[in-house]
Amino acid sequence: MDTKFAKTALLLFYLLAIGGCEEKTSPAGLAEVRYFVVSEERITLTTNLPGRVSALVISEVRPQVDGIILERLFEEGADVVEGQVLFRIDPAIYQATYNTARATLEEAEANVTALALLEKRYRNLARTNAISQQDLDNAISDHGQARARIARAKAELEAAAINFAYTKIKAPVSGRIGASAVTPGALVTANQPAALAVIQQTSQVYVDITQSSADTIRLRRAMAQGKMKSNVNAAKVRLILEDGSPYTPVAHDLESNMPEWIFGDLLFSEISVGQTTGTVSLRAIFNNPDGVLLPGMYVTAIIEEGSLDNAVLIPQGCVLSGGSGEYFVYILHKEGFGEDLFRVERRVITVVRSLGNRWIVKSGLSFGENIVVEGLQKVAPEKTVKGVLVAQSAVSSITERR
Repeated sequence: MDTKFAKTALLLFYLLAIGGCEEKTSPAGLAEVRYFVVSEERITLTTNLPGRVSALVISEVRPQVDGIILERLFEEGADVVEGQVLFRIDPAIYQATYNTARATLEEAEANVTALALLEKRYRNLARTNAISQQDLDNAISDHGQARARIARAKAELEAAAINFAYTKIKAPVSGRIGASAVTPGALVTANQPAALAVIQQTSQVYVDITQSSADTIRLRRAMAQGKMKSNVNAAKVRLILEDGSPYTPVAHDLESNMPEWIFGDLLFSEISVGQTTGTVSLRAIFNNPDGVLLPGMYVTAIIEEGSLDNAVLIPQGCVLSGGSGEYFVYILHKEGFGEDLFRVERRVITVVRSLGNRWIVKSGLSFGENIVVEGLQKVAPEKTVKGVLVAQSAVSSITERR
């Protein structure tokens, strides 16, 4: 009796041990995989493009008359206002020229008075034939020449005044001025090629962006075919700075999940393609309240290209690459003899581009189909497996673990 009981107990223990060693298999020994259901969603497509910051206004300060610099009247790196005197050139020779022009004008005005009286007198005498007609004509001509000399003297005086004023080199625009290229005592010449200083306006800046002509063609074709909607009315641009941080106000907390972006406006697109680069130039304008964007700085521009209303997106971890270079996924089809049993299909798909950690599928998948997301090593075409549905919110974490 004890021997029979011992054999029965040993058999039960053996069966329990075998049951405990099985790994998540159905009663029939089928492999277990996880899947999710394909859904469609509306997405906004963006593209990251390289860009470079340039000042809204760049003004190079140059002298307009020759002379010796007497003094510099600004602080390097400071803000200056339009019309502010920056340099002063020795005005002695221009003062003398102005005084000479003014004296010449006074002389011409005095001479025209005498000739006007002479003309009037000759006209009276000509009525009584006391002088010849030739004498009257000469008097009229002399008076006219005297008036012309006054006009010329006024023009010379005006030119002398302009040159005299140019001895004070003023800021043509408001902005921040850089380093001075000359010191007091330096000789400068009118319209010289080297600038004395450079003023830049950086309260607003341009960002010059380049995009490949191939991408431009692709976008236009997708919009023309109705596959994508244009965001022309919302042509906003965001920036990623050189350190990888978003372009936000300086006081904004970068640890926040919702960056307080400073958006820029896309101004225009170049109408021709660069012959050496094969790119099209775009330009955006940004406010620069904190002076973070500096001329010459490289940035990454994020541009909204358009939107897709019925986009099919799947995690990149679900997509495998075949030997001939195609991409494929494993699809599960419901088997009739079990609620959680599925038949596996290998499906070739076409992807357009990535969006974060997901692929945008162009063809090969439809709404409502089941895609294997975990357990890919256990499946094969036409194999029957046990499937466990995974919520959409958990798909990303599963693929990241892979």
